[in-house]
Amino acid sequence: MNLILTNDDGIDAPGIQALQQAVNGGSIPEKPLENLQKVIIAAPQYHQSGCGHQVTTHRPIQVQQRSQWEYAIAGTPADCVRIATSHICKDVNWVIAGINAGGNLGVDAYISGTVAAVREAAIHGIPAIAVSHYRQGKLDYNWDLAARWTGEILADLFNRPQEIGTYWNINLPHLQPGDSEPEVVFCQPCTKPLPVKYQIEGDEFYYTGEYSKRNRTPGSDVDVCFAGNIAVTKLQL
Repeated sequence: MNLILTNDDGIDAPGIQALQQAVNGGSIPEKPLENLQKVIIAAPQYHQSGCGHQVTTHRPIQVQQRSQWEYAIAGTPADCVRIATSHICKDVNWVIAGINAGGNLGVDAYISGTVAAVREAAIHGIPAIAVSHYRQGKLDYNWDLAARWTGEILADLFNRPQEIGTYWNINLPHLQPGDSEPEVVFCQPCTKPLPVKYQIEGDEFYYTGEYSKRNRTPGSDVDVCFAGNIAVTKLQL
C-alpha cells in the first residue's frame, strides 16, 4: 500500500508524528501493516484548523520538500491532498488525516480541515480515513496511546470493503490513568448543533461556546466518544 498522511494542525504537530507511528506498525507489533510500501507526508506548512474544505486557486502554493517522503505545503488540507495525489504520489491507495488535536464529531465534519482532507480524497475515489483525538479541558494528550489505538483501528479498516463516495471518521476519547480500555463503536454522526455563545465587548464578539457541553444524540459519535469509547463513523459525499 502507498499512503498519504496529512492533517490540519501543521506538518510539525505531534499528532501527525503519532499517525506516522501508527501506520508504520510500530504500535501494533502483533498485526503489522505488511503490505505497506510507501508513506508520504504532505501536510500544511502552517496551522489550518477549522478551515473546512477551503482550497487555494488565486495565489501560488509553495511546496517545500523536506526529505524524500515529506512535503510542507503552504495551503489548506484539501490543497495538500490535491497536490499530493496529482503530483507527488499518483498511485496512492489511502489518504489518512490526523491525528487531530481535538475532536471532530458530528457536525464538526463541516468545519474540520482534517475531515475535509479525506473528503477531498473521497471525491477522487480514493479511500480515506480521518482520525481525531477529543480533549478534556486542557489536559495533556497521550500520543503514544493514541498511536496504538489508531494502528489497531487502521488495520481493521484497511481490510474492510470500501464503498465509493464514502470515507471514515474516527474520534479517540480522552481517558485518565486507571480508566478502562475503550471499546471501538461503529455509530452514526450526531446531528445536534455546536454550542453558540459569545462574549461581547463593544463591537467585538468572542466565541465562548463550551465544546464538552454540546447536546448529543444517544448512541451517536458524540455520545460514544464523550462516554470514553472510540467512535467510528462512515460519512458519505
